[in-house]
Amino acid sequence: MFEAAELGRKIPREEFDAMAPGLRTELLALQQQLRDADFPVIILFAGVDGAGKNETVNLINEWMDPRWIVTRAYGKPSDEESERPEFWRYWRDLPPKGKVGLFLSSWYHRPLVDRVYGKTTVAELDENLERIVHFEKTLADEGALILKFWMHLSEKAQKKRLKGLEKDPMTAWQVTKTDWEHFVLYDKFIGAAERLIRHTSKGHAPWQIVEGADSRYRSAVVLQTLKDSITKHLAARDAAKKVHAEIKSKAAKAKPTAPAALTCQPSILSSLDMTQSLEGAEYGKALQEQRARLAHLYHVAKEKGVSTALVFEGWDAAGKGGTIRRLTNALNARDYQVIPIAAPTEEERAQHYLWRFWRHVARAGRVTVFDRSWYGRVLVERVEGFCTEEAWRRAYGEINDFEEQLTDHGIVMCKFWLHITSEEQLARFTARGEIEYKKWKLTDEDWRNREKWDVYEQAVNDMVERTSTTNAPWTLIEANSKNLARVKVMRTVADALEAALGKAARRPKKDKS
Repeated sequence: MFEAAELGRKIPREEFDAMAPGLRTELLALQQQLRDADFPVIILFAGVDGAGKNETVNLINEWMDPRWIVTRAYGKPSDEESERPEFWRYWRDLPPKGKVGLFLSSWYHRPLVDRVYGKTTVAELDENLERIVHFEKTLADEGALILKFWMHLSEKAQKKRLKGLEKDPMTAWQVTKTDWEHFVLYDKFIGAAERLIRHTSKGHAPWQIVEGADSRYRSAVVLQTLKDSITKHLAARDAAKKVHAEIKSKAAKAKPTAPAALTCQPSILSSLDMTQSLEGAEYGKALQEQRARLAHLYHVAKEKGVSTALVFEGWDAAGKGGTIRRLTNALNARDYQVIPIAAPTEEERAQHYLWRFWRHVARAGRVTVFDRSWYGRVLVERVEGFCTEEAWRRAYGEINDFEEQLTDHGIVMCKFWLHITSEEQLARFTARGEIEYKKWKLTDEDWRNREKWDVYEQAVNDMVERTSTTNAPWTLIEANSKNLARVKVMRTVADALEAALGKAARRPKKDKS
């Protein structure tokens, strides 16, 4: 695989100097076009120590406008980072649309080094690489241009390069003890790298192996590839926009309806018993019981560093806000955060739709409550045509992968759909309109959404069917009775914490002496 990058290719200084001004001018012009584009450029540099990764990143920042470039290099995770899923810090640092992101020691570094040092098996390496493929595909499907450069040196060339850097007082700091340790393990690194590249070089995120011995040659290859790739991607995105505009225009003329073949069949939501209720003293006792139970379990989870993510979705006026308030009354206000989700801000629209949820993933022992969530992609965005059919259908897999990363990290996840009947919603809307301090809750959009009840119901059924997993199941709440809904939610969260904490969840027995 690497033989073609060990041929000793070079570019004479005169040839490079003649080429550089034109290439630099073209890159700057493309960067200006990119600022108005609907995609980011993500560039990864990996490879043999001493092969010119740092120098190439510096050159890109020198030749292009650094105001529109995000450069990130990663070391050992900080406490803040290690308390969250591994990919949290990478999602956090993604460049927004219109910018270029340069990444060193990125999401490939740990899987590669762990395999070389024998910390993981081949099967575990492959599992790590599969997660990376999903991550990059998720970004590429939303339009990101992903370029990956493996900067290569032969074993002989690496040794020469490291010694040369050490001799120069200006560059000696670049060579560390770790670099020489890696040199001793050269063959193992190359073997693992071959597997890594084979498994992760995909059409949406290809690897390019660059011979790094000659600085001018490697610079020319990387910069020319960058120019060509941005040019092609800009053209491709323009063509895609025209196609999407035509599809959206046709969709706007068609009134959305639920599939006729399905509306007459029993559904997940229609199987719920909406006549259940919980009233009076029975409700008060149950609420107090579950609140005390939840308060105890939450404190144990905090001590054990177990985070909790609670997702609330439901019909308008289903009682999400009131349920959340009753639940958080059992928690310490310092340790939880309620994230109300509305239409995305300008900053959020410039990123992948999951970015704004990744940024809210809590540290160990904290509770995050999402008042609406990433499921907007397969609910309101689907029904209202805010994204393409291809995008919302793809989102089921993306969401499952996102939640799997959270639960694999040990985060306890509970997802609730608060269900009410259409008749109950109408009654609550009417009541809101008659109570002065509740009128603000009722909007024209709420009434418009009622007209699409059947379409939304089909979207909810599809959502539950395709995203209710063992580690992140949906709990359907019969919320015609607000009291019943509040108790059932608290009991479900307490049950989930109890299962996650095991023996640690047991309350200490009182001393009877």
